[in-house]
Amino acid sequence: MAKPVGIYVKPGSSKENKTGSWRTERPIFKHDTCTDCRICVMVCPDGAVFGSNYIYDPDYDYCKGCGICAQECPVDDIEMVPEVR
Repeated sequence: MAKPVGIYVKPGSSKENKTGSWRTERPIFKHDTCTDCRICVMVCPDGAVFGSNYIYDPDYDYCKGCGICAQECPVDDIEMVPEVR
């Protein structure tokens, strides 16, 4: 199978394409029992979790609501709730 010629993705264009509208659920970071492990930051496939010093939150413009952050949080400090539009 031949590769298509002339097709490429412009680097660094992800900030131009807000993808948060795809969500059916959104993560709520409760900030109650956070241990500052930063696992939520590391596992987010969209790089949408930011913060420091026990306070982390998603950038809802880019968070697709996959829930990996909530699944991997060792202290259950992230809750997935239905997206309300």
